[in-house]
Amino acid sequence: RNPETRMTFDEIIDRRGTHCVKWDMMERLYGVPADGGIAMWVADMEFRPPACVTAAVQAMVDHGIYGYFGDDARYRAAICWWMKTRHGWDVDPDAIFTSHGLVNGTALCVDTWTEPGEAVVLFTPVYHAFARVIRAAGREVRELPLTMVDGRYEMDLDAYGALMTGNERMAILCSPHNPGGRVWSREELRALADFCVRHDLILVSDEIHHDLVMPGHRHLPMTLAAPEIADRLVMMTATTKTFNIAGSHIGNVIVPDPALRAAFGQRMAALGISPNSFGLFMATAAYSPEGAAWVDDLTAYLDGNRRLFDDRVNAIPGLRSMPLEATYLSWVDFAGTGMASAEFTARVEKDARIAVNHGPTFGLGGESFLRFNIAAPRAVVEEAADRLAAAFADLQ
Repeated sequence: RNPETRMTFDEIIDRRGTHCVKWDMMERLYGVPADGGIAMWVADMEFRPPACVTAAVQAMVDHGIYGYFGDDARYRAAICWWMKTRHGWDVDPDAIFTSHGLVNGTALCVDTWTEPGEAVVLFTPVYHAFARVIRAAGREVRELPLTMVDGRYEMDLDAYGALMTGNERMAILCSPHNPGGRVWSREELRALADFCVRHDLILVSDEIHHDLVMPGHRHLPMTLAAPEIADRLVMMTATTKTFNIAGSHIGNVIVPDPALRAAFGQRMAALGISPNSFGLFMATAAYSPEGAAWVDDLTAYLDGNRRLFDDRVNAIPGLRSMPLEATYLSWVDFAGTGMASAEFTARVEKDARIAVNHGPTFGLGGESFLRFNIAAPRAVVEEAADRLAAAFADLQ
């Protein structure tokens, strides 16, 4: 690994007072003061993006004119190159639609292929924004709870049939899974594909975390696991999580099937959606050999944070972190403490002064959990672990 990159990840960058939601909103939302608190909630990283991304923005600044973007061929080619070299996936450049991030992409999918009053399937607990946009669109959320097997999540597709009403039109998969950190196997993805055929569901596979996979695990794009469901499959990817450029609000909805593609393109046109030039330049620069080398260094660093955090958390009686196969989000179960959620949450936020995501916001199955973002300099992760040990010292 590049020692200079390691030094970059170790740098502590003060984000307070920069309109950063993660740091500047945590006191209002969680009662954790920015002065002395640790922000481990919002899923962005405490690291600068690779130099190639910064250089792309600097080139825009040096040019000094921020007009309309034209000819996105290089941008599309960069996406195709990345998916082929990093994931073994051949993407048709004409299948790529650019949304304002993948929450927007999810909302567009719901808008295109479902009607008000119809239901969308979620495998919970799962990323909370899915349910938010589904409900805001006047659709129903159908929660199919994941099953805990040997400390990790699995989909019990045989049991889910009894929970279906026939009103469901779409399923959204989070792959790799947020917040559980699962990398779904080929067998699991194929079984899900069969489930979607059986229940006549459009499947939207949100794969935003697909580059952030721990050593020893490999992500498989849904389209490669089950190519036979291309006529009901929508893929979603983005540079934003991988390269820590979420503020660029850019994501890709990749639609292999021509009929689905036409419907989605029509909704995009009807809503007047087009990307901003900053995001296009940043994504094009990120999906490059230099960006790839940076991601390799990043995942090695995150793996070190994972090992440190897991070791420390699991040493506290009653706490158990789910084995992290992908993402930088540690899903910690406090059920073993015997405490009500209000008590263990107060210990984390008031005593340890760490702002975290509350498990119930992720849906059924999240009640005893908190989600910790460990994409931070190692010293910050270590400090957070020290504070947790102190906050639960009476259990030890």
